[in-house]
Amino acid sequence: MTAPAATHWAALGETTCVGGIRFLCAIERWLGRWPFRLCLAPVVLLHWLGNGTARRASREYLQRLHASHRVFARAPGRWLSLRHFALFAETLLDKLLASHGRYPAARVQVQREAMLEQMARGEGGVIVTAHIGCLELCQALADQVPGFRLTALVHTAHAEDFNRLLARLNPQAQVRLLQVTELDVATACLLGQRVAAGEFVAIAGDRVPVHGGRCVTTPFLGRPAAFPVGPYVLAAALGCPLFAMACTHAGNGYQLRFERMCERVHLPRARRQAALHAHVRDYAAWLERQVLAAPLDWFNFFPFWEQGHDDRKTR
Repeated sequence: MTAPAATHWAALGETTCVGGIRFLCAIERWLGRWPFRLCLAPVVLLHWLGNGTARRASREYLQRLHASHRVFARAPGRWLSLRHFALFAETLLDKLLASHGRYPAARVQVQREAMLEQMARGEGGVIVTAHIGCLELCQALADQVPGFRLTALVHTAHAEDFNRLLARLNPQAQVRLLQVTELDVATACLLGQRVAAGEFVAIAGDRVPVHGGRCVTTPFLGRPAAFPVGPYVLAAALGCPLFAMACTHAGNGYQLRFERMCERVHLPRARRQAALHAHVRDYAAWLERQVLAAPLDWFNFFPFWEQGHDDRKTR
C-alpha cells in the first residue's frame, strides 16, 4: 500500500493578515517592542493552536535537531515549539522594519568581506540562502556599501499582498524580490544580465521546486532530506561564484554572514550528478551549522523531510 504523498510546502498557503501586520507595526512604532509583544502573544497562540501542520513540523524539526546534536537542556516539547512560533512572528516585524530601513543598524553585525572582495572585482554572483532568520536585513549591507544590489528569487503567489506591503514601505530598496515558480530561459537571461552588471541573485536552497524540477537527497539532522539543485545549476549556467548567506539572531540583534562556497560551479557532463550531490551536501552541512548556532531561527513550517521523495526527481 502506497503512503499518501506529502503536501507540497507551496500548497499550504499563508495565514498572514496584512492588515493585522500593519496594525502591529503601528503598535511597535508608537508604543515600543514590549507592547507589540503583548499584542502579538494571543495571535501567536491562536496560530499555534489552529495550524496543526505547522505545529507538528516545528516539533519534528526541534526534536531532530536535539536528537542529532543535543542542543537543548531537555527534549523539545510544546513550550519550545510555541517559542519557535513566537520568534518567527517577531522576525516578521523585523523583516518589515528592515525593508522600511527602520531596523537599527547598530544591532546588525555584518560579516561582509566576501561581498566586498567580489564587488571590488566588479562582478556579481549567486547567493544560496535558507528560510532562516531575517534575510531582509541584507538591506543593511546595501545601506553600508553603495552599489550593492540584490535580487531575491521567491515563490510569492500566496503572499502577493505581503510583498506589495514591503514595496510600499521602501520603494527605493536595493533588495528586490522576483517572483518565480521555475527557472526558465527568459528568467535565466534576466538574471545573467544582472550578475554581469555586478549584482547578486539570492535563491533559497532548502525548499524543493514548486513545479517539478530536480532535487537530490543528502543527510540533514540525522535523516535523508531532499534539496533542490536549482542554485547550483543557475550558478554553473551563469559562470559566477556561489556564496551562502544567513542572518540569524545574535544577542540583542542579528548577525548577517556571507560565505564564499566556491569560485565556480562546474557540472561536467560525465560527473554531473556526483557534482550536484557534492554541492548539495556542502549546503546541507552549512545549513546544519546555522541551525546549531541559532536553533529557533529556521522557519520551514511544513513536513520538510517528506518533501521531494519522488524517484523522478532524486535520481
